[in-house]
Amino acid sequence: MARPAGTTSGQLSRTKYWFSFALVTSLFFTWGFAYGLLDVLNAHFQDVFGISKLQSTLLQFAYFGAYFFFAPLGSIFMDRYGYKKGIHLGLTLYSLGAIFFWPSAKFAKYGGFVGCTFVIGCGLSCLEVAANSYIAVLGSPKYAAARLNFSQGFQGVASFAGPMIAARWFFRGKNATTLDTVQWVYLAVAGLGLVLNILFYFCDLPEISGDALAEEMHEAGIVSDQGPFWKQWRCIFGWVAQTTYVGAQVGVASFAVNFMFEQGVGISKADASQLFSYCQITFAVGRFVGVGLLNFIDPALLLSIYAIACSTFSLAVALSSGKAGIGCLFALFFFESICYPVIFTLGTKNLGRHTKRGSGLIVMGVGGGAWYPPAQGSIADRNTRLSYLVPFTGYVAMAVYAIGIVVSQSLNGGFRFRTIDEIAEQKKQVQDREGQSTPESDEKRKSDVYVETI
Repeated sequence: MARPAGTTSGQLSRTKYWFSFALVTSLFFTWGFAYGLLDVLNAHFQDVFGISKLQSTLLQFAYFGAYFFFAPLGSIFMDRYGYKKGIHLGLTLYSLGAIFFWPSAKFAKYGGFVGCTFVIGCGLSCLEVAANSYIAVLGSPKYAAARLNFSQGFQGVASFAGPMIAARWFFRGKNATTLDTVQWVYLAVAGLGLVLNILFYFCDLPEISGDALAEEMHEAGIVSDQGPFWKQWRCIFGWVAQTTYVGAQVGVASFAVNFMFEQGVGISKADASQLFSYCQITFAVGRFVGVGLLNFIDPALLLSIYAIACSTFSLAVALSSGKAGIGCLFALFFFESICYPVIFTLGTKNLGRHTKRGSGLIVMGVGGGAWYPPAQGSIADRNTRLSYLVPFTGYVAMAVYAIGIVVSQSLNGGFRFRTIDEIAEQKKQVQDREGQSTPESDEKRKSDVYVETI
């Protein structure tokens, strides 16, 4: 089967553009809700099955490990069959994983829950490859990071709304020691996936292909995608940065309740859980604040600032105590907010024909969430506060990546404070040169064609 014919966002009508944007953005709420339920289930299963905290983290390992395994496969599928069929595949796996929570709860099999979580993770990894990539290329590259932050802001909203609803209405009283409510919660989750699958089936979702993106780049003289994928260093190192960042983010969140409870300032576990929900709200607010900043500030520069702030505050959490440490933790959640979407847009920028494959690699970095928490947990068993030195290493790696891009941009075209549309700028320069073309200057112009190296 041939690859689906594609277009670019500039060829879409205003109505079709906004409909596509809104429908794909709805996917971010879907997996934000599913991810938010993980922490609630961890605590719930400890009580129901009598398992240890380490055993309960198998859910996180299955969820994030699925990203590492399935994201590259999802990108290959979408490169072959298009974004829309990739979304259908993701939603189908998502619904199947959720519906099989019912027999797992009916027969009280913890292994069944772990397996179902893995299937859900496979579905969500496929959706992330599709949705992140689609939003990033659905419009001017100048605002790609701002668009993706806006869409992912709804993931942040769902990540604290899901557990708050579940903890309040489904896992209290007699439900705290049974699995009955788990069946109904995930039946509703499966229903949500089914409804979205039907909506996407009937919607006319334009296919934005790598070939169309490559043609647009080449018209501007940007030919960085003509080399093999393994030479797309910006994407390769973006995967490393995303792996370390997501691992750090998941580790920070996994031990936040324990950290606040152990600070000796009269905070109970219930209070710490409430404060953790406020941390997640801070994270979501930070995403929307980031949208405003990214409309004006160069994404690589802003990520550098935020990465340095994350490194500083994670170190402060590890070395501070009491209310000061808790305040630093809130600041850390705020500065984490823009990191994932900005790393994604920087890593997949100007990939042209490699766009979907690169998206799969960057999303594969979510697998870092399976490796960092156990490393941090081994230290947290002795000292939770000092365990925050582990995520510090992830933020430092992210900072190196962001600063490296800023330096590269400065060497190739001067320091950049404001965000720009590189393709539009290059097209303008090409047109200006062609307008002043002479037979002698034509040869020089051919040798001066801009090639973006990173």
